[in-house]
Amino acid sequence: MELGTQPSSTAEILPRVGARVRRRQAELVDEWIDVVAWAQDNVVTTVEGAATLVEGVIDTGVPIAGDGAPLVSEFNLMELIAVLGRSPDGGRGYVGRIIECAWRLPGVYAAVVEGRLEPWRAERIADLTRSLNADAAAFVDRQLAAVGGVGWAQLERLVTEAVIRFDPDRAEQERQAAADRRRVYFDDVDGNGQVESHAILDAADAHDFDQALSRRAKLRGQLGDTDSFDVRRAKSVGDIARHDLGLDLLFADEETGEVIATVPGRKVVLNVHITDTALNTDEAGNPFANPVGRWDEGRAPVSVAQIKEWLQAPNTTVIVRPVIDLADCVPVDSYEIPDRLRRRVELRDHSCRFPGCPKQATACDLDHATPHGQGGATCPCNLVPLCRRHHRAKTFSSWRYVIVLPGHYLWTSPHGHHFLVGPDGTRALDPPRSPATH
Repeated sequence: MELGTQPSSTAEILPRVGARVRRRQAELVDEWIDVVAWAQDNVVTTVEGAATLVEGVIDTGVPIAGDGAPLVSEFNLMELIAVLGRSPDGGRGYVGRIIECAWRLPGVYAAVVEGRLEPWRAERIADLTRSLNADAAAFVDRQLAAVGGVGWAQLERLVTEAVIRFDPDRAEQERQAAADRRRVYFDDVDGNGQVESHAILDAADAHDFDQALSRRAKLRGQLGDTDSFDVRRAKSVGDIARHDLGLDLLFADEETGEVIATVPGRKVVLNVHITDTALNTDEAGNPFANPVGRWDEGRAPVSVAQIKEWLQAPNTTVIVRPVIDLADCVPVDSYEIPDRLRRRVELRDHSCRFPGCPKQATACDLDHATPHGQGGATCPCNLVPLCRRHHRAKTFSSWRYVIVLPGHYLWTSPHGHHFLVGPDGTRALDPPRSPATH
């Protein structure tokens, strides 16, 4: 740009940037198609002479793609990598991910070729599935085809579920190995007499510990401790270690009137959902129980064995909640949102519904899609979880959304770009429209 020329407006710049991104992606898709064609021409039938992965400087002997994908010639791959202009190790990983998609994740590969999925996202998926057996990889591919796309955390949970479903022995071995790595350790004491602590804990134990610290920090405040809540939580670690007698005093919960004398034990709430996946059938049509559970607060799939272990902890109180119809509309007259409605919205949406935001719904505001002052109901069908940052964006800027279906939201950016947010994540919709045409 020459000095003195009028700079382009944002509304003119954004379409040009988007067009270049689409051109680059189209060229990369053509490269993927050529790599797949190259692989078909360079298959070897034995592991001798086949390309394998390298970790550091050590050849692992593991093929560059997972079980069921073709073995390709090591020496011919070197030539392809040179033409691609990639490093030897990075190049074999790159080609391996394309082969992984083309042969073991056909739905993902088709989405790349058709322009529905960015190649770099497909590569990330391939990295996670390469170690899975063929059945588990096919399961991940089917699930991704059904929902269209997911966030990284959700993808990792999907892979975890695939391992639990189709390779239970591996899942249990990994669970036991992870349990053996649990530890608590402390760094050196600094000049101010403080020390950093680190821990790897069972997830349920960590949750209980977190709740215990918050409870004791609150009680400390009631006893007159004027430090910040975070400092009181830190001081409560010592209270728990020493069983501080001051915490044996009786306090009444301000909301429920319940008298609290001692720290309660573990409380577990089971939400039992009966769905078409609750019972599965094998190839012979015989039913078997779904071995996958969900830890709501951890937002992760867990095995039934892990759930049983958590429930067997001493002093555990188990609360079984009835199945909740998430599509049910139960409005109330007030602006304030009852906990029962909040729970329905959180179970439906799980996270902030702004494009790409992963913040958990339990930590979000609930926005009235149609404002309450304009006749909008306080009802799950009109309530949307938005984190504080994105709630402010919707309230104070030109970001807007409409509810397409329960759990599905169409957002419009200030310059007319559209994003569809739903259970399968965020999808950008093209072409954008001018804000004047809305």
